[in-house]
Amino acid sequence: MSNSQNSPQDRVLHPIFAVTVTRVREFIRQPEAVFWVYVFPLLMIFVLGLAFRSQGPAPLEIDLVDSAGAEQVKQWLAADSDVTWKEVSGEESRRRLRTGQSLLAVKLQDTAAGRIEYLFAPDRPEARALRNEIDQRLQLAAGRSDTLTTTDQHVQESGGRYIDFLVPGLIGMGLMGGGLWGVGFAIVDLRIRKLLKRFLATPMRPADFLAGIMISRMLFMVPEILLMFVFSWLLFGVSIHGSWLLLTGLVLLGAVQFSGIGLLVASRCKTLEAASGLMNLVMLPMWTLCGIFFSWKKFPEVLHPLIQLLPLTPLIDSLRGVVNDGAGIDELWPQVLLIVGWALTSFVIALSIFRWRDN
Repeated sequence: MSNSQNSPQDRVLHPIFAVTVTRVREFIRQPEAVFWVYVFPLLMIFVLGLAFRSQGPAPLEIDLVDSAGAEQVKQWLAADSDVTWKEVSGEESRRRLRTGQSLLAVKLQDTAAGRIEYLFAPDRPEARALRNEIDQRLQLAAGRSDTLTTTDQHVQESGGRYIDFLVPGLIGMGLMGGGLWGVGFAIVDLRIRKLLKRFLATPMRPADFLAGIMISRMLFMVPEILLMFVFSWLLFGVSIHGSWLLLTGLVLLGAVQFSGIGLLVASRCKTLEAASGLMNLVMLPMWTLCGIFFSWKKFPEVLHPLIQLLPLTPLIDSLRGVVNDGAGIDELWPQVLLIVGWALTSFVIALSIFRWRDN
């Protein structure tokens, strides 16, 4: 045999590279996986972007209770083209308020005295705001004069729309789901198919295997996130006010963080049911508390310290800081340190409890 011919041992791939290549090949052979990773997030941005797109000032819609003074109220509001009303009975107005079909009902009880009754839910800020706006317009129409001269200047800056707020939240949610399901589910699936214990016959270390699983997932997660940003920019004009380099670093950190948590969840799971239950248990608090669709600061202040410690909160906050506010690393270092801490802790614990066999 010629000495120039490489031995089989010389042609063996590095374990991390071998695991990565294997996982990439498995992924691209599954059209449903490609759909959930690349197409579904874009559909969410498209649908939610259309639902919450900027459409200018919304018309003021009220219920006008049928009474002797209803015609007088109509005359007072006739000059306001942005006020619309639906004439209903007193019983119907209360039903509509109770079922959320209306925010405000207006009734002129005494035409001679000009006594108006407003029906609304006081615990709804939008109902109170509508009540004050309609009252001001009726008072002016009835003859009240304003002492102060005012002007309105409408300001709508990029980054202040709901779609600008929403996209970083959806990206954080995508990183969480991709890390937990893409990494954790893959390990459990290998264990169920009795493939995981076969690695005992190889020189591969657990660290190499887990690193290969994480890297293979990140190869798809990072392009997925960048595609979401490009899609949002093309359709809705969502722009990045901060550094693209910092944004890419945050995406990578988020991917590593949730990949590590996915490894931790799946390190000992023996069934898909157990893995699914644990993953949903981990994700459910973050879905509801961490500010994906609305600010986490709306929750009671007593919960704020706990919410800020959840892995998804610092990621979404830092992504919004870069995307919407142009924040730099000097402003985001507390969030970055927390993300790094979650990533290192989860991976170290996962590595220490990981076993090739079920027992």
